[in-house]
Amino acid sequence: MRRQLAILVAATTSLVVIAFLVPLGLLVPDLARNTAVEAATQDAQNVALLVGVLGEGPRLDTTIGLFNQQSSRRTTVFLANGDTVGAAADPSPTVQEAAEGLASSTETEDGYEVLQPVATPEGRHVVRVLIPPEDLRTGVWRARLILAALGLGLVVVAMVAADRVARRVAKPLDALADATHQIGEGRLDVEVEAVGPPEVVELATVVNRLSRRIQALLAAERELVADLSHRLRTPITALRLDSEGLRNPDEARRLGDDVDMLERAVDDLIREARKPTSTDQAVDAAAIVRQRVTFWSALADDQGRTIHLDTPAVPVPVSVSGPDLAAALDALLQNALSYTPEGAAVHVRLEPRDAGGGNLTVADEGTGFDDITGIERGSSGTGSTGLGLDIARRTAVASGGQMVLDRATSGGASVRLELGPPKV
Repeated sequence: MRRQLAILVAATTSLVVIAFLVPLGLLVPDLARNTAVEAATQDAQNVALLVGVLGEGPRLDTTIGLFNQQSSRRTTVFLANGDTVGAAADPSPTVQEAAEGLASSTETEDGYEVLQPVATPEGRHVVRVLIPPEDLRTGVWRARLILAALGLGLVVVAMVAADRVARRVAKPLDALADATHQIGEGRLDVEVEAVGPPEVVELATVVNRLSRRIQALLAAERELVADLSHRLRTPITALRLDSEGLRNPDEARRLGDDVDMLERAVDDLIREARKPTSTDQAVDAAAIVRQRVTFWSALADDQGRTIHLDTPAVPVPVSVSGPDLAAALDALLQNALSYTPEGAAVHVRLEPRDAGGGNLTVADEGTGFDDITGIERGSSGTGSTGLGLDIARRTAVASGGQMVLDRATSGGASVRLELGPPKV
């Protein structure tokens, strides 16, 4: 914005400068010429007074000689008897006309001459002051250079002023853009400083109000989820009592384990609902992956399949919470174990990225996705709801990465979660 405003002001100022200074630059030669002619006219009038006072004689010769020594203009006095005093010159027709009492000025081959007649007792003399051609252009280039420097200075001053104005506008706008980016990343506690022009102040106030409104809505939603989760405890308790009343010990134990799993899921849901909304969190993805693969390996063994795990020995920190990453991996493993033929192996691979974070890939040896581009929330093309993939996608996006769907080398489905590095 600063650059565009500076260019706009420079262009506008340049047009104004050109509109005013170019005509002045074209008038400079005429001004220099008029100045030289005025000076020569004044010289001619002064010499005419001296001629009238001194008359013919040596004193006039000396005085005219001093005039010619002190000026680049050449002064000549044509006497009535045909003699000349001062600079040597031949009488021209214009001199003869001036001898009749008509003052004039005209262009000649040698420059520009100014003629002034003087009436004396000896007759009518003519004072001639010749301006050399170079005197007619004196100061022209200097004046043009001054005008050019003045125009350039005006443009620079205008650009500096425009830059300061643009900085006053752009700085709060940059801060506002940065704050909105942070709000978009989930940092809803960011407050924008309301400074700058009135419009920017109003926009910052609206963004702050919107941020607080979003926080209030999220808090209300989390409270609602937590309340609903608490309400589930009553039926869970009833299920536990029913399971303990079963006569078959194996059935009672199996149902009790299911109730325990359901209760843990409800507890996790409550904790997740109470968790702050800030995204400034990190977890060792390698440890979470190993833990969840171990958990799902029991079910894989029952189905006669193997989960191949490939994780680095060093920690792989990523910008996501442990429960979120576990839920995303659980969703992917559950899909792989539920919608592929029994016996099909599953491959889980975690590899760190050079820029930080890591790539978590879950691939199976099933039939793969029918249409990768058509997979969306509520429909996965395999008969499932597609919510598991949506959970995984949202986890990857929240970390600053993305989810990539592809076909595995075995022909099955491949889901890669690109998890961003922890925020500093």
